[in-house]
Amino acid sequence: MTAPAYGVLRRVTETASVLLENNPSSMTLEGTNSWVLRAAPDAPAVVVDPGYRDLEHLELLAGVGAVELILLTHFHPDHAEGAPWFAECVKAPVRAFDPALCIDASSFVDGEEISAGGLSIRVLHTPGHTDDSVSLVLDGQVLTGDTILGRGTTVLHDLGDYLRSLRKLIELPPGTVGLPGHGPELLDLPATAREYLSHREQRLDQVRSALETLGADATPRQVVEVVYADVDRALWAPAELSVQAQLDYLRSEEK
Repeated sequence: MTAPAYGVLRRVTETASVLLENNPSSMTLEGTNSWVLRAAPDAPAVVVDPGYRDLEHLELLAGVGAVELILLTHFHPDHAEGAPWFAECVKAPVRAFDPALCIDASSFVDGEEISAGGLSIRVLHTPGHTDDSVSLVLDGQVLTGDTILGRGTTVLHDLGDYLRSLRKLIELPPGTVGLPGHGPELLDLPATAREYLSHREQRLDQVRSALETLGADATPRQVVEVVYADVDRALWAPAELSVQAQLDYLRSEEK
């Protein structure tokens, strides 16, 4: 799918539109997807992940009309940094899994149903990328933040948590549309989650094999140089974070 132009609100489904922030990088792909959810054209919006404190982007986002609620998928600044400014601008509360990110509202509870803007949004706690990561399910679609990207794989904090989160997303109905924090939408999120799970299991096997050669005390960097030898070196630093999570997971299995 073709990436949308920066600053242009693009409708993706009947209830979801996206405004792409102009912050492209190897980590954010084309940029951060700020999602605008509406039950009807004249209904107030629910905005998910306003992005950085990028006033040009936030002012365009505020121009979508009345906003009833702001939701954050996790704490990383490319998703959450602009939330306080945006909340003050549109006079709407902010909710997140981490209470420290909330403004004039309570934090998420796993499995709760949020009613806002004529929508019913179910919260799934899907840690792994971060401890506070959530996915938001509504109307045959799920906003995944950085848990599942529109392209490529995500950096991990805790692999055990992440594998459990993938299994939770695999249980969603087939054909559930994925609306990620970065990259294009996904036509069948459970199928993509299944591919992610398979990929992670393959990586674990590669790390196990690397440890047999390098020794059980190998560093993440040494493992990256073997397992990610065919990957652009610009991505080796974030790959080290994922390898650290894999090593922690494997070493915890041995205890």
